Amino acid sequence: MSLSEARFHDLVDATQQALEDLFDESGLDLDMENSGGVLTVKFEGGAQLIFSRQEPLRQLWLADRSGGFHFDYDPESGKWVCEKSEELLGEMLERIVWERAGEKLDFNEI
Repeated sequence: MSLSEARFHDLVDATQQALEDLFDESGLDLDMENSGGVLTVKFEGGAQLIFSRQEPLRQLWLADRSGGFHFDYDPESGKWVCEKSEELLGEMLERIVWERAGEKLDFNEI
């Protein structure tokens, strides 16, 4: 069963808000911009993460210098899962943030 358009937007909005809150509370030196449904997180040193919604596919996309990743929402776990690696969004973000900023953040709720 696919997500309705409204449910998809609600899930992406909630995920982006949770990410903004987590990054705000982290103490990391970064800038964030959320515009037109695209959340951009810019780290000190120039690395950035870009989270965008792909409405036709009902996917959340993450762009990082290591590549582009497409996530489907799994209603059973309540988590976003990478369509290729099956890695959870939170797991991937923990690894990427460690690589980009040298900080361990807890993305378990994402």
